[in-house]
Amino acid sequence: MKNIVIISACFLTATTFSQVDRSVRPAPAQAKKIEIKDSEVFTTANGITVILSENHKLPRVSFDLSIGSDPRNEGDKAGLSDMAGSLIMSGTTNRSKDQLDKEIDFIGASLSADKNSISMSCLTKHMDKGLSLLNDVLMNANFPESEFDRIRKQNEDGLLAAKSDAGTMAQNATVKVNFPGHPFSDVMNETTLKNITRQDVINYYKSNFTPDGAYLVVVGDITRMQTEEMVAKYFGEWKGGNKYVASLPEATQPKGNQVTFVKKRGAVQSVVYITFPIKMKTGDVNQLPSTVLNGILGGGGFGTRLMQNLREDKAYTYGCYSAMNITENGSWMSAGGNFRNAVTDSAITQILKELELITTEVVKDDEINLTKSSQAGGFARSLESPSTIARFALNTIKYKLPKDYYQNYLQRLEGVNKYDILNMAKSYFTSKNCNIIVVGNEEILDKLKKFDSDGKVTILDEFGNPFKDMAKADITKEQLITNYLLAVTKSSSMKELTKKLKKVKSVERVSEMSGAQMPMTVKFFNYYLAPATEATALEFQGNKMPLSYFDGKSGYTSAPMAGKKDMTAEEVAKKQKEAGLFQELNYATNNTNYSLEGIQNENDTEYYVVKIVDGETESYDYFNRKTFLKEKSLTITKEGEKTNESTQIFGDYKEVKGLLFPHSMSMNMGPMILSGQVVKIEVNGKPDMKLFKK
Repeated sequence: MKNIVIISACFLTATTFSQVDRSVRPAPAQAKKIEIKDSEVFTTANGITVILSENHKLPRVSFDLSIGSDPRNEGDKAGLSDMAGSLIMSGTTNRSKDQLDKEIDFIGASLSADKNSISMSCLTKHMDKGLSLLNDVLMNANFPESEFDRIRKQNEDGLLAAKSDAGTMAQNATVKVNFPGHPFSDVMNETTLKNITRQDVINYYKSNFTPDGAYLVVVGDITRMQTEEMVAKYFGEWKGGNKYVASLPEATQPKGNQVTFVKKRGAVQSVVYITFPIKMKTGDVNQLPSTVLNGILGGGGFGTRLMQNLREDKAYTYGCYSAMNITENGSWMSAGGNFRNAVTDSAITQILKELELITTEVVKDDEINLTKSSQAGGFARSLESPSTIARFALNTIKYKLPKDYYQNYLQRLEGVNKYDILNMAKSYFTSKNCNIIVVGNEEILDKLKKFDSDGKVTILDEFGNPFKDMAKADITKEQLITNYLLAVTKSSSMKELTKKLKKVKSVERVSEMSGAQMPMTVKFFNYYLAPATEATALEFQGNKMPLSYFDGKSGYTSAPMAGKKDMTAEEVAKKQKEAGLFQELNYATNNTNYSLEGIQNENDTEYYVVKIVDGETESYDYFNRKTFLKEKSLTITKEGEKTNESTQIFGDYKEVKGLLFPHSMSMNMGPMILSGQVVKIEVNGKPDMKLFKK
């Protein structure tokens, strides 16, 4: 009997397992309501809403203060708020920036600020000291002139880098076309930066940082009683006017597809953004299902429709994504990526196709299930951070969300179905009324016209402003080069110029350069020995090393850790063409492939633009139309499907032994920005060249 029971049990077990269909994914468990402890909320007499989330697991506490004012239109001072945000931590009436930094470091705290907030985090035992520093910044920030000048220079360097970054150009164009007349479309450029004064920064801070409508989020090892005490002590005396309330224009989708193009010389790839504003704000009832929709289209990793189509199937790109940008002051959707020039138009066609499909067809079950699972996991992981709970409370109050908005988040997410997705797509997405933004080489421009409903393309500059075409040059390229050489040598004729240059036997130039990525000063040494010897060296922290050497017939380049590398025959030939104190003297005799492109207006200054082509390298030199002095040089080198771009800016020309030399300069090589001054120029001295001996 016992054996029969065992055999029967085994038979039943086998039968049970045989009835399980392993090809069918088990149904997910029903989403549960999340138990989230309510944060404590109270309002101070001066108008601050305080949100406390206690967490005593670690002896740390943080205070995050955000202002309640709406964004303002900055117009011809675009970038003012960002400048102010960068300067808030630059010192107070009681402490210099260095003193402030030292006191923060001494207690192991972090204290930071931006245009809308000030935050401090520290060990609980240092809370009083940390809050006293925060209070000093909040009440007594004084924006020193020296720091204002430093941040201005930092922004100048950033603008230089932005001109070579296609992604930044595309972002600038996006806000300009989606939000005309809106604060979102305020994009700093060289002109608006020059318009910003230190007093503008002070005025912005005083009018914007006010307790009315501000929020103070407190998280960590602190009780309600302690919080009330600290808030009264360090924020109770804070005064200011009413918060700024703006009547912001509502962005609307364009009528028909509109193409916007930003020219990037020499680009072998295009950045494509297909974008449009959407009528939705933070906390909208449709925000959650719309994020699921975006996750299916292109915001959810490699399995999304855009990635599967444009990367996996068509191999047009390494990545194609979409993003829903939902804010309280305006929202928009974007889809796109980087594409080879040859397939830019094909990529646009496919992105528009995917937008059309998702607005007309029901999505597949596995698509929506995978996306919801991913978003549920991300939400669950976020609950591990105490600051998340405080952020939930802030959002609930600030955006007037239902009290159980986050407690029921997973239930609402689970309830989103494929018909909701179709409804969201029909309501918010479009393939017919898009802003199609392309940053790339001018050679692709004609292929873009077919996507514009009116058959024309709007051209913007790097900062999203209307592009100004070059005017026709009023002199020949030969006349320009002659005028430049006469100007830089302070000569009245080529005969006088030749006589002057024959007397120049050597030039030694020493420059001191620094940058945000390399805050320590670096010295560069440049040497010229007539008739054709050139050398460059670098000195860093007292160590001097050669970078290049050429004696007219041969030479080498050198790099730290890599050692010396002899110049190739091609490199030698190139250096021989450029030999001399001013390489432009050789244009007429060495068959330099150069052309005068026209007259370009940049920042209210007119420049003659000369294009030089040498193999896979293109250079553009900018000569001031009034002085004929060279003030900028852009070099673009193609390497397969990539381009390397560098820009040099020259200024502050001064006379040395009858010749003009620039004494200020900036340069960018990709993300690396360096700027500085010439500290020494010696003509016909005795430069020590021992460092360069082979």
